[in-house]
Amino acid sequence: MLTRSDFLSLNFVKKEDFTGSHQGMRFLLRCETVEDEKKLKVFLWGEPYGFDATPEEQKISSLFSFDEEGLHQAIDWMNVHYEEVRSY
Repeated sequence: MLTRSDFLSLNFVKKEDFTGSHQGMRFLLRCETVEDEKKLKVFLWGEPYGFDATPEEQKISSLFSFDEEGLHQAIDWMNVHYEEVRSY
């Protein structure tokens, strides 16, 4: 199960994509601008390949507010979809 301590600050994500993995599930956090508002976009996919080498149909994604509350919601979302993503 992922927790807040597994992630860097959102200041890092403002400048660089943050990638990681957890027991067969890979993830990428990215800052995106949607309608002039910063959003946290999270992608999930199963191992073994990296983001660019994984087909789009094997990834899922969702948008969250770009703040601590949004990051906590994103972590909860990742934990909910953990088993689904690993099965790809």
